[in-house]
Amino acid sequence: MQIQDLPYPDPGVPDARSGPRFLWWLGRNQLGGQLKSLAWGLLHFVAVSAQPFCVGFAIEAVVDRSGTRLALTGGAMAVCGVAAAIGDTFLHRAAVTNWITAAARVQQLLARKASQLGSALTRRVAAGEVVAVSTGDVEKIGWLVEAVSRFTAAALTVLLVCVGLVVYQPALGLVVAVGLPVLALAVLPLLPPATRRADVQREKAGRATELASDTVAGLRVLRGIGGEELFLDRYRSASQEVRHAAVRSARMWSLISAIQVLLPGLLLITVVCYGVHLAREGRITVGELVTVYSSVMVLAYPLRHFEEIAMAYSFSRPSAKRAARVLSLERVTDIGGSRAADAPSGDLYDPATGLLAPTDRLTAVVCGDPDAAGQLAERLGGHPPEDSPSVLLGGVPLNELPLDSARTSVLVQDKDPVLLSGSLRDLLDVPASGAVDAGAALAAAQCGDVLDALVQGSLDADDPMDARITERGRSLSGGQRQRLALARSLYTDPEVLVLDEPTSAVDSHTEARIAEGLRELRSGRTTVVFTSSPLLLDRADRVVLVHEGEAVAVGVHRELLRSEPRYRAVVTRETEEEAALGKALKDEEPALSGALKDLEDNRLAEIERKEIEREEIEREEIEETA
Repeated sequence: MQIQDLPYPDPGVPDARSGPRFLWWLGRNQLGGQLKSLAWGLLHFVAVSAQPFCVGFAIEAVVDRSGTRLALTGGAMAVCGVAAAIGDTFLHRAAVTNWITAAARVQQLLARKASQLGSALTRRVAAGEVVAVSTGDVEKIGWLVEAVSRFTAAALTVLLVCVGLVVYQPALGLVVAVGLPVLALAVLPLLPPATRRADVQREKAGRATELASDTVAGLRVLRGIGGEELFLDRYRSASQEVRHAAVRSARMWSLISAIQVLLPGLLLITVVCYGVHLAREGRITVGELVTVYSSVMVLAYPLRHFEEIAMAYSFSRPSAKRAARVLSLERVTDIGGSRAADAPSGDLYDPATGLLAPTDRLTAVVCGDPDAAGQLAERLGGHPPEDSPSVLLGGVPLNELPLDSARTSVLVQDKDPVLLSGSLRDLLDVPASGAVDAGAALAAAQCGDVLDALVQGSLDADDPMDARITERGRSLSGGQRQRLALARSLYTDPEVLVLDEPTSAVDSHTEARIAEGLRELRSGRTTVVFTSSPLLLDRADRVVLVHEGEAVAVGVHRELLRSEPRYRAVVTRETEEEAALGKALKDEEPALSGALKDLEDNRLAEIERKEIEREEIEREEIEETA
């Protein structure tokens, strides 16, 4: 796999049972790239390590006054130099390719897992941890994958040089052959504490990343309640903990690096002293002494890869563990499904709550608990808990459909939709039926002022579709982001559209226009809206009250407002104290029940009167706009 061939057609099925198993699986799946890097690495390291032998032969040729041998040795040195340059060039190219392709494979696996799990991912893993895995951890995993082949080439080169020195000059060669393994293994006792300190640093860095991610996501709210400085102090404290952990980890690695410098120096001193002694005795020649000395000097280069592989493993092991934990998460149901991929149509029914959304109708659902509403919306989209029955679409369980077919049939927009950075054209570049025009979707979602704001913020964009949207739409207000997300959902035009509080951040006048546009554009389609807004509820064909996980009342807005106290308490924001007081008066004073009923009737009449006045004002505004 080359960089220009990315992304992978299929990144494969990872072994996510543990971090080391995942690293092993990742390395096996890049065996071709590893072998290529190993071959170029051997060429490079062997060519570099052969230079001292050439120097020794050249010195002996000069001592013996042999011009032929000197010329041959010079030619060999030139060949070794060219081979070292070529090997280094292509080794770097192969290593970078292995790094990038390994990181890309992990990112594709994480993206695929996020697509499979949907919103369930952030309920099971913190959003900050997902960010940490898909950014910094991916790079560290790729580092280990590409470092393995270079380390293997360096280790084989050290072994070959040791064997060559023993054959070339047994007396000094044995010293080097015994000393080099000591150099390579001397740092092993220091690796466990260094790894532990690196793990602590990674853990604290992950917590700081999670805190930063959560703080940035809730920055508007924090500013509103004056909690910005509080969370900033928390992040400062967390970042200081990361700094202290990084310093402790760096101290250990600096000690390892110092040993990697000290021990080769001691070995070099030993070789020189012993070699001079042998040369005085006439047991070795000057050329042999220079060869062994130069070889020890040159071997310090491949020996550095022993330290690098130790660092790469210690840093990538916790990263691989986190990645494996995310990749090991599974959906409650099989993404392949047990039925054909044909998209069903018909009524949407949830057996767990008894909620029924008839086909081609606008159904509004009222839940007193916002969290329960969000969970019910996810269940309607085919993400049920493990102990919950599947939602039926036209009598077909969504769990038995392939994931792609289920998501094509039912689209869920949660209460906090995400806008990715890019142009408005990119935002609307989503799978769609083609029956709804982008302009019609934007108009139905009342995005006129949003388009103007985007054009003003993008000086080089004359066409609103080319206007830039910042990351998560942070330059827009909450209501503007909601409307853009709603336009994207309307443009998709699914068989069933589930909207969770799509207008919670929109003013009442805009909300009334959105309600009309939603009703017109989704005519002939099944739409479910989770809301407690009277403006949306009054325009719904059917309203369902879900109380304590069960659909307890069905009707239209005005009828339920008059006949169902629990519905009225949610929609009119009636407090528990007011409801309890009314109940107490009814229980304790039966004589006042008639008067209390009159008060309730007057209150309902006042609510209806205000709604009628608001509708008249909105109708006049719409007529003036038209």
